[in-house]
Amino acid sequence: MAKRTKVPGWYETQRRRHGGVIAAYEELGRACRAAGPLDGRTAALVKLGIAVGSRLEGAVHSHVRRSVEAGASLDDCRHVVLLATTTIGFPSMMAALSWVEDVAVERGRVARGPRRRRAAPRARVARRRRR
Repeated sequence: MAKRTKVPGWYETQRRRHGGVIAAYEELGRACRAAGPLDGRTAALVKLGIAVGSRLEGAVHSHVRRSVEAGASLDDCRHVVLLATTTIGFPSMMAALSWVEDVAVERGRVARGPRRRRAAPRARVARRRRR
């Protein structure tokens, strides 16, 4: 998988402080990805689903970015989140969907919803004076 474009500062700090531990963690991730038949795009979407199910906002942000970098679309990521509805519940799904949108906004690729019609102007109601 390609190097991530955005690595949180906290992670970079821990990489400097605990280089051996972080290197071992990253190697474990590479070994897990290489252990099976899933292509990078599919594996990234699976990891996104796991992050959604775990309700980890930072991980959802990270795995949306990684999924897009692996060739998935933001709509693919949104679909993964929608599929979680019957497993994790509607409120949790909506929270995760908002985290996908955070990344969409960050990348300037917000989905356009249906156009809303402007409400008709309200008729002005004559005000009666109380006597």
